[in-house]
Amino acid sequence: MSRPRPESLRFAYGTNGLTDLRLTDALALLADLGYDGVSLTLDHMHFDPLAPDLAARTRRVARDLERFGLGVAIETGARYVLDARRKHHPTLLDPDPDARGARIDLLLRAVRVAADLGAPAVHCFSGVLPSGESEETAWRRLADALGAVVVAAEAVGVALAIEPEPGHLLADLAGFHRLRTALGDPAALGLTLDIGHCQCLEPAPPVECVRAAAPWVRHVQIEDMRRGVHEHLPFGEGEIDFPPVLEALRATGYRGLVGVELPRHSHAGPELARGSLRFLQDAERAAIEGGVRC
Repeated sequence: MSRPRPESLRFAYGTNGLTDLRLTDALALLADLGYDGVSLTLDHMHFDPLAPDLAARTRRVARDLERFGLGVAIETGARYVLDARRKHHPTLLDPDPDARGARIDLLLRAVRVAADLGAPAVHCFSGVLPSGESEETAWRRLADALGAVVVAAEAVGVALAIEPEPGHLLADLAGFHRLRTALGDPAALGLTLDIGHCQCLEPAPPVECVRAAAPWVRHVQIEDMRRGVHEHLPFGEGEIDFPPVLEALRATGYRGLVGVELPRHSHAGPELARGSLRFLQDAERAAIEGGVRC
């Protein structure tokens, strides 16, 4: 008797690649194209986490998501949401405790938004090692900063999914496991697995990264990329063989959103969203029909 096939993957598109659209228009577009969800970046363009009436605005977004039938994951990678002049600052590694506190507050707000929207995961990142700081100090600072966020996430049933980011302190899967161990392996701490980043710098190919990281993956970002070059590329412009990667996600039981991340392509967002979904659906179909094995 043959085993039943895993469920189809649920594809999403990141709002950081649709910054020229109003949020409602972006959600309508994704629903019309056939996406299952949206990766919602908290930023000043679509959904400002620092503006007044956060709860009321969250309720409006929840109604829109329900109306369009979209799932959601919360992303916190907006470049200038906290500091209008320094990209991705302040971080969880900032030597200034007040600056670190601003990032922690953003993540706590994101957790509340996620809980109110029914999002299973909140994405975050470590930040770059500050100049003059030792790695040991930075790792301790990261664990201390995330402790309260993990507790808050666990209290509302949301996973805090940290992303290994090229150039950051926590840059790879080994860094994730270092943090996980330092925090005592809390259930609420998970992983954002970026498939392109696996191609960029992990020692193993992306399909092996999916298999190895499967127990901790709570959110997935996907795009094409080349080895050693951290540049998010439309599908087909990089080096990744996607059918085995998608089959590995299916076979390992991942049930979250697989969110396309093309943050530098908003000028062509609607067309890229259309083409990206077609590419991913074709790649998943090829994996199924071709009998790709994990």
